[in-house]
Amino acid sequence: MDSELLDDAEAIAAGDPSGVLRALATAGAQVRASVVRGHEAGVSRIGDGDRPRSVLVASLGGSAMVADVLALLAGAGAPIPVTVRRGLPLPGWIGPLDLVVAVSLSGRAGGPLALAAEAGRRGARLLTVGAPGSPLADVCAQARGVHVPVQKPHEPGRSPAGASSRTAFWSLLVPVLQAAYALGMADVDDALLGRVADRLDREAESARPGSESFVNPAKVLAVQLAGSVPVVLGDGLVTGVAARRAAAMLARTARTPAVHGSLPDDASEVVATFDGPFTGGEQDVFADPFLDGPTGPSLRLLMLREPPPDPATDGQDAFEAAALADRVRGLAEEVGVAVSEVTADPGHPVEQLAGLVARTDFAAVYLAISLGLDPGLSPHVADLRDAR
Repeated sequence: MDSELLDDAEAIAAGDPSGVLRALATAGAQVRASVVRGHEAGVSRIGDGDRPRSVLVASLGGSAMVADVLALLAGAGAPIPVTVRRGLPLPGWIGPLDLVVAVSLSGRAGGPLALAAEAGRRGARLLTVGAPGSPLADVCAQARGVHVPVQKPHEPGRSPAGASSRTAFWSLLVPVLQAAYALGMADVDDALLGRVADRLDREAESARPGSESFVNPAKVLAVQLAGSVPVVLGDGLVTGVAARRAAAMLARTARTPAVHGSLPDDASEVVATFDGPFTGGEQDVFADPFLDGPTGPSLRLLMLREPPPDPATDGQDAFEAAALADRVRGLAEEVGVAVSEVTADPGHPVEQLAGLVARTDFAAVYLAISLGLDPGLSPHVADLRDAR
């Protein structure tokens, strides 16, 4: 890793020919523009008439997190159950009483497109989010559903390669949140979305390429993650969703394999790795890197933490969750596992998620650039697409 490169704004720009950093920096603008597009497309009509019996979300790849966020906000006690599908078959019980939400930036992803088409044939309500004039938009029009057009975020004159479902995540998510609000599934109104956009703007400002690496939290995190085997662990529901996104961004953008989990479910699996082959432990001061060979990558625990519990508003379960997270961190430190921690600022769950996602997204891109990798293009991913 060339950590000095991260203090050179021109070198960073040269290492990001696809403009992924700039695309990520548009996240706040994506939220504001998507609020307008959702209203213009008539997303509020989703709430007209009888409440649907269920909501099925079809999304995959970089847009898969849309379904995760909706399920998080709806919760176990939601008045409408939420299910997730990546591809056919469409469950047999889906019919005119149900709502199907299909999300694809290109509007051509096979799974969401096929599910939307089948839902339309069965007479289900349909909400689609994707490129205008795409096959997904056509399917939605035939089913008389609501389609929200999404434009890929990229700079004029630059290659749109950096525009992907990873960098356009908020454009894809906001219309679905608007539909959830119209259905009474989640308290996500325009005012809240405005605050989410503001938080994304603040993160983009703190992570700007011209910021010195020692005061740029995303660059600091990138340096810490370099050369490690990251285990991304969320300490709750919101941070669990963010952990999955972070692991995906590290793998897809920085080509760094990472696993993810959330507490309390994955506590045992995570702490079991602390005495495994990737635990650093004490370094041998007599080791010769030329004779003994370079040391291998070591485990790093990246903990995504929710705001500290407040005795005035939080129950005992919140304090127990925080104590468990502290215990996991303590066990890691006892055996020499390096730990990085990112704590969400207080606010609505979507605001917390926005800050965590932005921080880890920028860190993954800076890590890729410092490793000499184009964060927007992977030749092996391109080969995989060509083979389909």
